[in-house]
Amino acid sequence: MVKKIIKYFWIGFGGLCLLAALIFFAIAHGWIGYMPDVEDLENPDYKFATEVISEDGQVLGTYSYSSDNRVYIDYSELPENLVQALVATEDSRFKNHSGIDAIGLFRAIFKRGILMQKNAGGGSTITQQLSKQLYSPHATSVMQRLFQKPIEWVIAVKLERYYTKEEILTMYLNKFDFLNNAVGIKTAAHTYFNCEPSELKTEQSATLVGMCKNPSYFNPVRFNERTRGRRNVVLDQMRKHDYLTQAQCDSLSNMPLKLDYKRVDHKEGIAPYFREYLRGVMTAKKPERAFLAPFLSLKKCTCRSLSCSVTASSA
Repeated sequence: MVKKIIKYFWIGFGGLCLLAALIFFAIAHGWIGYMPDVEDLENPDYKFATEVISEDGQVLGTYSYSSDNRVYIDYSELPENLVQALVATEDSRFKNHSGIDAIGLFRAIFKRGILMQKNAGGGSTITQQLSKQLYSPHATSVMQRLFQKPIEWVIAVKLERYYTKEEILTMYLNKFDFLNNAVGIKTAAHTYFNCEPSELKTEQSATLVGMCKNPSYFNPVRFNERTRGRRNVVLDQMRKHDYLTQAQCDSLSNMPLKLDYKRVDHKEGIAPYFREYLRGVMTAKKPERAFLAPFLSLKKCTCRSLSCSVTASSA
């Protein structure tokens, strides 16, 4: 009797493994759900704000739609404390997995699914979160919800093939919406702390990383104390992973959450009338000499974004 039970158990287990393999194979080939092709994976489609930059390198202002006001920032411009806070909090084994953290996944299934522990944490890696932001639409049916996670897993594995760990972190921080019209880490640093990302202090980085769990719930403008508590959780995670000493963690945790909040607006910056005229030139259906008259006396002005590059110089 025992032998039969063991036999049927292994037959059932083998059948489930085979079914899972077939499902993932079908997802990877786009037979189930949406699967971006290689070109989309190598060139993800997410927009950045257009920057108007003077000849001496000064940013005059930006143009953007409300949901696309992110300004690109390279990995070399990210402060070490920000990267450490993100990895320690969202994906401590980020450097060691290939898109899916098996240990974290099984821990989440056991603690949340079996033991019903709400504070057990999720099993999503940073790469999985990025795949969801880039390619996974909101599920509108039971069937879509059922396959949403497996699709994210497959996309995450593919992203790990085409990008380095540094590139994935950069894409994640450039993509994330920190609310209050602060899309991307550079805009978020300016919005909440009036500084460049490279100038973020450890407690400020911890505040922004804490928002990644749920930016609406941990909105520092509306819920200062709640967000401060989340910031301290991030600081404690940094301590657990040896990025901070106990003394540093205690000192930073006792600090109040201070913001230098200023919502980003396209009217901000130097020469708003000139920039508005330039926007009209750039968006015109066809070039006209009348449009260029104000630029003939200018030496050089550059409009830079990832999708647009325009230079106006004297004739």
